[in-house]
Amino acid sequence: MSRSTVTGGDAMYVGIFFAGFGGQGIILAGRMVCLAAMGEGKHVSHIPSYGAEMRGGTANCSVVVSDEEIGSPLVPRPDVCVVMNTPSLLKFQPIVKPGGLLIWNESLIHSAPERTDIEILAVRANDIAEAAGSYRSANMVMLGALIKRRPSVASMNAVLAVLNEAVSARHRELNQVNRKALAGGYEAA
Repeated sequence: MSRSTVTGGDAMYVGIFFAGFGGQGIILAGRMVCLAAMGEGKHVSHIPSYGAEMRGGTANCSVVVSDEEIGSPLVPRPDVCVVMNTPSLLKFQPIVKPGGLLIWNESLIHSAPERTDIEILAVRANDIAEAAGSYRSANMVMLGALIKRRPSVASMNAVLAVLNEAVSARHRELNQVNRKALAGGYEAA
């Protein structure tokens, strides 16, 4: 089977890697991609990983979205990498597949990625999230940018449809802000 990040080839297959520090909503962003894609009838896998400390430590997750069954949930060479902080950029920039997409949080990362063989998208995620109502929605900004640049993963309507399911009850009061942040990221991309 040929793996392609666009539909129309043999199969649609997108390996995505989200990375940042604990508390940035990295795992939630990956979970939302999976729920939205499942809602559209796609196959998904989601592997979260936390550092030694939860909040403030490292957090990342691997997500695969495909229109066929997924043979392995591992994403050693992602098609898309979303990085929220400098340590994540330094560590994971090299693993992005040539021709892939790297989305980086320009609000917190002050040195631009150096790769020339990939598509690079700078998003001022924290700034856009603040404008939407809370810096805590920076992950939603990045998710909106991802959906805009890789619409084969899931539609914005599908992402919005799973927001209440994905966000825990104690944080649902932020969903109005999350919707604005998703739209802000989508427009920024």
